[in-house]
Amino acid sequence: MAAYKTLKGQSIRKVASDPTNPVLGEIWYNTTTGVLKGYTFTASAWASGGNLPTTKYGNQGDGTQTAAFSAGGTPTLNTTANYNGTSWTASGNMGANRYTFGACGTQTAGLAVAGFAPFPTGSQTATEEYSGSSWTAGGALPSATQQNANVGLQTAALQIGGSPGVYAEYNGSSWTASNSLSTARYALAAGGIQTAAFAAGGTPSTTAVSNSEEYDGTTWTAGNTINTARKDFNGAGTLTAGIIFGGNPTTGATEQYDGTDWTTSPASLATARRFGAGAGTGSSALLAGGQTTASTEEFTEEFFSVQTITTS
Repeated sequence: MAAYKTLKGQSIRKVASDPTNPVLGEIWYNTTTGVLKGYTFTASAWASGGNLPTTKYGNQGDGTQTAAFSAGGTPTLNTTANYNGTSWTASGNMGANRYTFGACGTQTAGLAVAGFAPFPTGSQTATEEYSGSSWTAGGALPSATQQNANVGLQTAALQIGGSPGVYAEYNGSSWTASNSLSTARYALAAGGIQTAAFAAGGTPSTTAVSNSEEYDGTTWTAGNTINTARKDFNGAGTLTAGIIFGGNPTTGATEQYDGTDWTTSPASLATARRFGAGAGTGSSALLAGGQTTASTEEFTEEFFSVQTITTS
């Protein structure tokens, strides 16, 4: 095997402390700790997490990759489970049966909005608030919808689109009408907060669209198009660090948003799916369930890091 000096043109440096601005591939020996280290790159990836208690789709949720909730979905239309980064644990049932609804917030302060329930209910206006263990009734939407999207917090949420489209802001007790998307649609993905959000994809009828829009707390304006037109998929993150994944046509494609451009990630879901429950951030996302799987996958964005070099 060739020596490091032959490969890199330099010897391994001996330093008393790790360099503050290492170069990719650089290796050094820390004389203070007696450890050989290097600066490496780890590509974006989806990895397997713990399975949901049961296979379901049309479920929704939010939170973080290590503290998320998933609720509703078919066939168990009112069940809830909490995720701790490793496994799912059953929690309190929702008051309303529903799937293909909107959800946002955190594991201990979540929100479930509208959605569809089997005959005779159909589309609904019901809002429920989650404490991490139980659900209570919140303020009803002005009108019924399904396949809608929600972003924000339990006390400051934004309702986006759906079939039919409903646009409103929530203050923790009631909804107030807000401006609508330029392109009305349902089965869309969204991310952000009540005053800075994105909405992408979805469909105004039957065919998925690729346009995205941005919300500033008052109006929606056109953003750049996503690379893979899709519907029935998930979004997470913020207006300037967003992510979308999965969807129909059934895909595992993942895209990231920097507030200007959508970039296709080299990482795709291991199990392509639609109608799952998404959560997390643009760099650390989660997808649970979907048609038709109980699996959970966790996304980690590419990163550079200092690693200890060992032999095996």
